Amino acid sequence: MENSSIEPASNGFGKLSVSDKSKDEGGEEAAVESSRNGIGLGLSLRLVQQLEGHLDRVWSVAWSPSGRTLVSCSGDKSCRLWENSSASASSPNWRCQAVLEGGHNRTIRACDWSPDGKLLATASFDATTAIWEIVGGEIENVATLEGHDNEVKSVSWNSSGSLLATCSRDKHVWIWDVQPGNEFECMSVLAGHTQDVKCVTWHPTRDILVSASYDNTIKVWTEDGDGDDWRCVQTLAEPGPGHTSTVWALSFNKDGSRLVSCSDDLTLMVWDTSEDLYDASADQTLWKHVAMISGYHDRTIFSVNWSRANGLIASGAADDSIRIFSEDREQSSAELGGGTFSMLAKQEKAHSTDVNCVQWHPTNPRILASAGDDGFVKIWEVIGDLSFVC
Repeated sequence: MENSSIEPASNGFGKLSVSDKSKDEGGEEAAVESSRNGIGLGLSLRLVQQLEGHLDRVWSVAWSPSGRTLVSCSGDKSCRLWENSSASASSPNWRCQAVLEGGHNRTIRACDWSPDGKLLATASFDATTAIWEIVGGEIENVATLEGHDNEVKSVSWNSSGSLLATCSRDKHVWIWDVQPGNEFECMSVLAGHTQDVKCVTWHPTRDILVSASYDNTIKVWTEDGDGDDWRCVQTLAEPGPGHTSTVWALSFNKDGSRLVSCSDDLTLMVWDTSEDLYDASADQTLWKHVAMISGYHDRTIFSVNWSRANGLIASGAADDSIRIFSEDREQSSAELGGGTFSMLAKQEKAHSTDVNCVQWHPTNPRILASAGDDGFVKIWEVIGDLSFVC
């Protein structure tokens, strides 16, 4: 990454010291919107298994739609596919079933499965996105998407698998049209951010794309009419409610009515995204800030994921910890559209160094995967009563 230098790390891989991956000192008191009372700490995380094999930091993990396979990507230029030999994801029988190599010649930063689970997209610092296809139990590299001028930081499929979005340090977001025969055509290049774009993610049911950037903003994009042009219909940023530093990750809830973002400013922000944006004018603010959750991490929050199986929010940060949050629905409804969130679980030293990614299992409400700078992937099980959130 930019302005990087190598420092010794406990795992021997070396530690990136980067301008936008800083180790901020100190924390904040919990914000009013995020209650420490509410439901309270009622859950815990149990380590199911530590998955070893990568030779460098693990940047990201992604579950296949069925939840049977977990893919991880790393600075060692490879992806690993993990599967459990038993019927239970909470049993310590996860094994590496395949290693994907040769598709990239630099760090693989992000990965995402197509909705049907047949294609895997991987984004790399070599400025390309590779497409892998599973055929007859084998997986092969079937396409390489080129066009970005610099590192590709994130990749995301839309809900139908007809579109693929990528974003880069070159400040641009590309939207690719998925065509028969594993052909991909760039249908639009979105230029709106003024700095490195860290993350792209699609709405779970509509063709609405959201991007997050080093410029501290979140941008919302929709198709402009019947053509191939796309436009930014809203920017979530200051001077209104917004993050004050790099926005690292984004995640929608199950029905797309809420979005959560995480930032270098040590906060999570929750947004009401229920309003239809297709006919929005540029001066409308249809998606609104609901809550800020702060005071729980004391260093950059790199990852956030809103479970579509249990409604819980997981976050991972440079303080090496994982936090689990839930909305206090009774208190939130009493606040006339506002939001109150409580921390239900915390896992200190979840990894020995930065937690780069957290991802909930798509169907099992108790399983969470994480990836860290220590080179490990970890499978966690939520222990406790989930009846109040599921």
